[in-house]
Amino acid sequence: MQTGSFINWADFEKIEMRTGTITHAEVFKEARKPAYKLTLDFGEYGTRRSSAQLTKLYSAEDLLGRQVIAVLNFPRKQIANFFSECLVLGIVGDENTITLLSPERSVPNGLRVG
Repeated sequence: MQTGSFINWADFEKIEMRTGTITHAEVFKEARKPAYKLTLDFGEYGTRRSSAQLTKLYSAEDLLGRQVIAVLNFPRKQIANFFSECLVLGIVGDENTITLLSPERSVPNGLRVG
């Protein structure tokens, strides 16, 4: 079953999906939809910030130290007074409930998903 248009392998290889650990999470009060401001450590790729609408399943405290998968090579995006520098990946369920994608076990930050 086809769900959209196909990409080729070269297109997929352009996407920089990497592992990172959430080192800071706080409520994003200025966002229109409930969200957190996150800071993530990507090892040799440095620290990035992201806005993520994860408030239905996760508290800010639950997110600290959690390893996740994020796309690093999107351009920065301004959301209210905040610049999101990566896209944290999750599965969108009913009523836009987002479940984070994460490695099965702890791995070094910055490893590429492929």
